[in-house]
Amino acid sequence: MPRSGFAHLPLHNGKAPRWLFTLMTQLAREITRAIVNNAGSQEFLRRISDPIWFQALGCVLGFDWHSSGVTTTVCGALKEGIKGLEGELGIFIAGGKGRSSRKTPQHITDYCQFLAPQLNPALLIEKSRLSAKIDNTALQDGYQLYHHTFFFNRNGHWAVVQQGMNEENRYARRYHWLSETITDMVNEPHAGVCCDVKTQPLNLVARQSSDSRLAITTLTREHPEKNLREFKKISALTLPAHHPVYWSDVQPRHLEKVLISTYERSPADFKQVLLTPGLGPKSLRALTLLAEVVLGAKPSFEDPVQYSFSHGGKDGYPYPVNRSIYERSIFVLREAVDKARVGEYEKMRALKRLETYYSL
Repeated sequence: MPRSGFAHLPLHNGKAPRWLFTLMTQLAREITRAIVNNAGSQEFLRRISDPIWFQALGCVLGFDWHSSGVTTTVCGALKEGIKGLEGELGIFIAGGKGRSSRKTPQHITDYCQFLAPQLNPALLIEKSRLSAKIDNTALQDGYQLYHHTFFFNRNGHWAVVQQGMNEENRYARRYHWLSETITDMVNEPHAGVCCDVKTQPLNLVARQSSDSRLAITTLTREHPEKNLREFKKISALTLPAHHPVYWSDVQPRHLEKVLISTYERSPADFKQVLLTPGLGPKSLRALTLLAEVVLGAKPSFEDPVQYSFSHGGKDGYPYPVNRSIYERSIFVLREAVDKARVGEYEKMRALKRLETYYSL
């Protein structure tokens, strides 16, 4: 079994040098072409949603394997690399870092209008927004999202790669999604979550939170005054430590606006609750507390992290290396590099970086 260490993913300032990013873009384009031509656009989405393969791709492209910047730089190189080839490849990449992430709905709309008219952009935009809302609000793990990239193909299948930062510990957490593996977007939806630090977050998309999700949805259909009265009652109680909700954190006026909004919308399910305008982490924590105290529905505090950025450790910490997944990822990437239409020198350098990564 190849050795694997335990890597931290520190947040780094700055960006890749222009000359390096240009080379990364060229190689990313050819690797994408090779995968799509050989195995189809769906396989490309599967690879992107695989945290191990994604990390290996960053290494092959020449970026720091242990840096948080690998997420934004690899996604940026892929997006820039296939620019103008979306129609040929049937792969579309929307969003990005910071300001670009907020343009995701427009990017999706433009692609659907000009290159994939058979797709309904509204459905894809909802998936994009919901995945971001879940990782920023329904999963409260202390990492604020700052990067969101949405990949999709002509068949309407999609994948998401997004990353959040924790300003206190200066580390990042990456979230991977794949539509074909999701049966319910609010129940264990992730293809993988990468982070080297495990916590005890409020996790409302865990399987164990099903009762809590149902209870919260029920509460949002109640008249706002009733919920506010109940919350005022329990605000004076000594609450268990696993509920980080304080009355000072939730402004009654703001909570009332959210409750009025949900009451008027009468959400049919938890997904619609999450998509309520103005519903943020604090309001959802308050509703979660209310759901437990009033209706007895306890939420989960299980961390969904499945991978460290180096895919586990030889000593089994933070979890054992999954050899079959690891080797399959390396095989697919090596094959793509072999078939990429780039010079032999670039291929040899990329394969050498891959071998170095494989032996970590």
